[in-house]
Amino acid sequence: MFFVYAISSVVRNYIYVGLTSNFEERFKRHNSLREKTTKAYAPFELIYMEEAINRIEARKKEKYWKSGIGKEKLRSLRDSK
Repeated sequence: MFFVYAISSVVRNYIYVGLTSNFEERFKRHNSLREKTTKAYAPFELIYMEEAINRIEARKKEKYWKSGIGKEKLRSLRDSK
């Protein structure tokens, strides 16, 4: 089982989209500054997550959420909270 997730920086206007098989561990790594791509934007809050049956399906979903329309929907979701 894989998870596609979107996290939003609490302090900056930044949304990160990723995929993992262990979300809890991955989220801890983002918030503990152990991820090179996100450490400048920590701390984070989860704004979206969905399951995928395998890595191929997860990658397709991740690509959608990283696209222009996907990011736009994530911004709307984040801003509605």
